[in-house]
Amino acid sequence: MAIFALSWRTIATMANKGIEAVNDFKGDDVTKNVEEKINAWLEDVVIGLQLCPFALKPIREARHRVFVSHAEDELTALEAIQSECQRLDNMSVEQLETTLLVLPKIMQDFYDFNDFLAIANNLLIESGWEGVYQLASFHPRYQFAGTESADLENLTNAAPFPVVHILREDSLEQAISAYPDVDEIPLRNIIRMQGLSNEQQKRLFSFLF
Repeated sequence: MAIFALSWRTIATMANKGIEAVNDFKGDDVTKNVEEKINAWLEDVVIGLQLCPFALKPIREARHRVFVSHAEDELTALEAIQSECQRLDNMSVEQLETTLLVLPKIMQDFYDFNDFLAIANNLLIESGWEGVYQLASFHPRYQFAGTESADLENLTNAAPFPVVHILREDSLEQAISAYPDVDEIPLRNIIRMQGLSNEQQKRLFSFLF
């Protein structure tokens, strides 16, 4: 993607000003459907398969936010990330621990999404959020470096739609320091994915079939 090296402000300058930027679906049926699929993925995959031992507590305590963006271009998606970071700034960790920004209308190609994340991380730096927030990513066609697209380990980061997960750095560091053998989590997750039957794969990752 040609804009890989550009900052998010440069993209904003170059963007077509005629494009209407709408940040959400105002609770319509599309948003509800996307939210339901993301929440099912969180319950059945992230929590159900214990892929992230840090996810259960904020989800059970309703301190996570799933925000479905109506972004149809990268600029609007970046604005949504900025807005959600500002929301986290304005709320305590007891109120809101983390946000999952869902982008169902754009970047269905994983490599476009991966390039976009580099720009999004630049946004954090330029906005003074480096070391405050960290971005994790999930995508229907997620592919780790050095893997083939069909490798089962890619399922650990597969989600029904492109997702930018905004995490508080302080909370993440506390969780990591309190968890034994944190470095073993990726390997355990790969083993779990490799142990899934074909039926389980189709049930848990129906969006891939």
